[in-house]
Amino acid sequence: MAKKAARAEQDEGLNRDEGAQAEPDSAIPDSAIKEGASDAVPGADEEGAPDAQAALAAAQDEVASLKDAVLRAQAEVDNMRRRAARDVESARKFALERFAGDLLPVLDSLEKSVESAPSATDAAAVSEGVGLCLKLFIDTLAKNGIEQVDPLGEPFDPSQSEAMAMVENPDAEPNSVMEVMQKGYALNGRLVRAAKVIVAKAPASAAPAD
Repeated sequence: MAKKAARAEQDEGLNRDEGAQAEPDSAIPDSAIKEGASDAVPGADEEGAPDAQAALAAAQDEVASLKDAVLRAQAEVDNMRRRAARDVESARKFALERFAGDLLPVLDSLEKSVESAPSATDAAAVSEGVGLCLKLFIDTLAKNGIEQVDPLGEPFDPSQSEAMAMVENPDAEPNSVMEVMQKGYALNGRLVRAAKVIVAKAPASAAPAD
């Protein structure tokens, strides 16, 4: 009996030693593991999220500002285009406004000449009145940049005149304008209508005697 009791005590002691060795591995609580994991990177998510949101908000504000600037620029371009179109249309409609105003005195003078012609007894007076109207008209044209092309006696210039005929004339320089059938006109140096002229040429030489 004494041997059995001693052996039971020995087995009980071995069991206690094995339990003591296994206990340290299972003694770490879950809360300690979680706390260790959270201590590894303290506040990483809390600090990064506000910075990203602020950057996104700033980018959105910049995009909105650029979009507004583009819309304003486009509206200004459209307004400029409409103003330019109106100015061009107005210039086209009223380009002759000053010229028309300058012609009115000529018209008034012609009307007075027509009114007084039936009662006039002196043809010379009528001719003088018409001559004054013509001079006023020519002066008005010149005031607005319209000049007469009258090449009488000048060398023939095909860029200013149109030769209607060539006539032998011993008294005129060959290839010169001896007669102007219709005067030409130029606007600020640009030919509007060429003058119609007759050009002189040298007389044919006499045929040799037999």
